[in-house]
Amino acid sequence: MPNHFIAFWNLENLFAPEGFPEREPWIAKAMATDLRGWTEALFERKIDQLASIICRMNEGRGPDILGVCEVENAYALGRLAGRLNSGLAQRQYNVVHFDARLDRRGIDTAFIFDSARYTFDPAAVFSHFVLRRTGTRDITQVTFTTERGNDLIALCNHWPSRSGGAYESRGFRMTAGETLSYWHQRIWEVRGRDIPIIAMGDFNDEPFDESLTTHARATRERGDVERAISAVRFYNLSWRYVQQPCQDSKGRLRMLNGTFYFGGDGFLFDQFLVSRGLLQKKSPIQVMEETARIEAFPAIIDHRIAQGPIPFGLPKGNAKRNTNINGFSDHFPISVVLHER
Repeated sequence: MPNHFIAFWNLENLFAPEGFPEREPWIAKAMATDLRGWTEALFERKIDQLASIICRMNEGRGPDILGVCEVENAYALGRLAGRLNSGLAQRQYNVVHFDARLDRRGIDTAFIFDSARYTFDPAAVFSHFVLRRTGTRDITQVTFTTERGNDLIALCNHWPSRSGGAYESRGFRMTAGETLSYWHQRIWEVRGRDIPIIAMGDFNDEPFDESLTTHARATRERGDVERAISAVRFYNLSWRYVQQPCQDSKGRLRMLNGTFYFGGDGFLFDQFLVSRGLLQKKSPIQVMEETARIEAFPAIIDHRIAQGPIPFGLPKGNAKRNTNINGFSDHFPISVVLHER
């Protein structure tokens, strides 16, 4: 029976090169300083670095569906998909992308998927606004149909940052959580409560924070989600990879405390949330929860600073100082396997 390898990765500012002719003027203005010196060569190197990790996933077969955030536009994402297709001959990757209109930097959520394994109805693709005073990234919703004709609804998230303080900014992420659970409820009303749904993303909060537990209605208790009848709930798989063991680039055993590191501390920001439709025994697609993991390949791990990922960075006028051509992203990717009967 077929399995579906689902991954998510915050790509850390994957922008098209400086001077990209189709860049929207407001993004060019907002990002002028950060992108100064973001040459075609640096962009190509970034693509190569990301692709080298993505191609290693799923035992060298690459993901079937990859949710991403912090990508500027369809051009940048298409370049990455093209590189993946070159590295994985069996794949036919394509992209689903919407341009964000509210985020101040114009970074988006999107999907790369194997078009040989899935189709999607463009009329069933939605970019949900998370309305707040200063704007934020949208939630991208896509209904993928498998080769067997079963639907999987995927929602890609990138919630507001902790800029200004985790406590002071928490209301913005609560609003994002409410937006996600609102659309979860609407999906139930239209497609029924047993439709398979997977929400993924960089939530900028940890699984125990109120934005996830109360507002997105995501819990570590599988039974609560399976028994949900009238009010939506998500089962949060990130509890599965707390304290995940790994080896760093020096071959030393490490215990991962998060998917994003700041000041030497790990934060579990990158998570998968699944609906009851992926938990029911009668469901055509079921989550294999024990497979949920952080994709911490040794090459990504910075052994000098805790055990966090190695960022690539943006030049900001001085590429030598502000970029690391041997870096990847400031987040680890995550993955999980779904089984289709």
